[in-house]
Amino acid sequence: MIAKPATKYQPIAPIALADRQWPSRSITRAPVWLSTDLRDGNQALFEPMSGERKMKLFHELVRIGFKEIEVGFPAASQTDFDFVRRLIDENLIPDDVTIMVMTQSREDLIARTVEAVQGAPRAIVHLYNATAPAWRRIVFGMNVTQVMQLIAHHVGYLKQLTDAQPETQWTLQYSPETFSATELSVSLKACQTAIAAWNAGPGRPIIINLPTTVENATPNVFADQIEWMDRHLAPREHIVLSVHPHNDRGTGVAAAELAMMAGADRVEGCLFGNGERCGNVDIVTLALNMYTQGVHPGLDFSDITSVARIAEECTALPVHPRHPYAGDLVFTAFSGSHQDAIKKGFAAQDPNALWEVPYLPIDPADLGRTYDSVIRVNSQSGKGGIAFLLEREHGVVMPRRMQVEFSAVVQRQTDASEGEMTGDALWSLFQATYLQAPAQAAITCHSHKLDEDGQGIELDVTIDGTRQTLRGQGNGPIAATVDALGLPLRVDHYEERATGTGANAQALAIVEAAMEGVAGATFGAGASHNIVTASVLAIVGVANRLMARRTASHPTDSAMAA
Repeated sequence: MIAKPATKYQPIAPIALADRQWPSRSITRAPVWLSTDLRDGNQALFEPMSGERKMKLFHELVRIGFKEIEVGFPAASQTDFDFVRRLIDENLIPDDVTIMVMTQSREDLIARTVEAVQGAPRAIVHLYNATAPAWRRIVFGMNVTQVMQLIAHHVGYLKQLTDAQPETQWTLQYSPETFSATELSVSLKACQTAIAAWNAGPGRPIIINLPTTVENATPNVFADQIEWMDRHLAPREHIVLSVHPHNDRGTGVAAAELAMMAGADRVEGCLFGNGERCGNVDIVTLALNMYTQGVHPGLDFSDITSVARIAEECTALPVHPRHPYAGDLVFTAFSGSHQDAIKKGFAAQDPNALWEVPYLPIDPADLGRTYDSVIRVNSQSGKGGIAFLLEREHGVVMPRRMQVEFSAVVQRQTDASEGEMTGDALWSLFQATYLQAPAQAAITCHSHKLDEDGQGIELDVTIDGTRQTLRGQGNGPIAATVDALGLPLRVDHYEERATGTGANAQALAIVEAAMEGVAGATFGAGASHNIVTASVLAIVGVANRLMARRTASHPTDSAMAA
């Protein structure tokens, strides 16, 4: 039985801030964003990212537009140390991006951390120590005076090491870890001790980062804490006030939004809310919330599907299908009344007017999503067995996103025919959509020949009526075929399955791909007794579908124009 709260838990007392200003403020500009995906996010994974996966995610974070990226805890592992060194030694950090590294307040760890970033043009060193009463008493056995001595000593030691390397522009970030559970007077004293030891002032900026290390109160309490600190920190003009909300109560986004209203200049978080326990604040949701209120976040999520797929690949964590803005199903309506309202909203929407489509707080096109999956049949309105019938009768198992796409095709067919969609009719429609080349296909593949090493391929194709031979190289048939076609094609997902059994069994290859200049991703499929042939046909099929989309959007473009 759950214990009575009064007997076990102590609520956080409200802050005595009678003249609080944040409730009447609005968010009018984007904060400084710090991605901690490669540090806080990485240490929360079942299996931490390899160096290559970290590098791929680093480049994606740069592409999205992050100007400050926490790249690791180099004193904690050789893997992190080597990754930081590679970024610096191989000159992989763009001129407008500053890396940050984290360390605990110990001399040996601080020295190792400074060694890791030696030679970087700019570096933020993130120094922290816990300050809350439970940590002081239980974990460290220190009183407040001893905590302040620890801060002054270790910030001073960091200053000594960094002053000896003037070729790097150094910034201190100090975090009173467990800030939200610490007495405000103690938090302020800890921050002012760090500010004084760093000698912050003109030309010596400091970031004071105030985390909800464990979210333990309602967001309004955190906002009061931030506004109180904003009023009392000095010299405020030389301080960047940062917040690092966690999501233990499920209100990390709300806490960050109210904190910005309360005076925070900067927000730390992760893509899709990755992080310890229940995660860090979700920067995707936070940024796109701002966007729906007319404030550009300064981050590029115009191809949200690509961002989600890269994050999933690098972290091995799935993005929930109902995740705000990015989930596979967030722009899908199952309810008949919702479908009707959305259809009417699209019909009435003026492209030059403010967005006003019922049930859709954001235009899916702004995120690189198409409208094809917005209206989708469900089990009560006709879907009731699309996937089941295709699997039972034809052995076709579609990925979830392909089900979304194909159910929209079925919906259009049933709307037109006003009849029942049988299993055979579904299979014919699937073949016509994915397996059969349309009459006006830009590319027809007659045959292929794979090199003995499997790294190259030769295609016999007809393109726009001209028969020709193409060659491509890659680390397998898929990559080699994409290379041979010479199109700006990005393959996001590939899978193969067997359909049928025995001598009649065929391989079914399914690919999900996107193309530069074409909104959204789509699917292609190929079926053959030979898996390589099926894969080649799937790539050709998805290329034809994407080029047909591009032609529909830009009728004057030739089919194979890059």
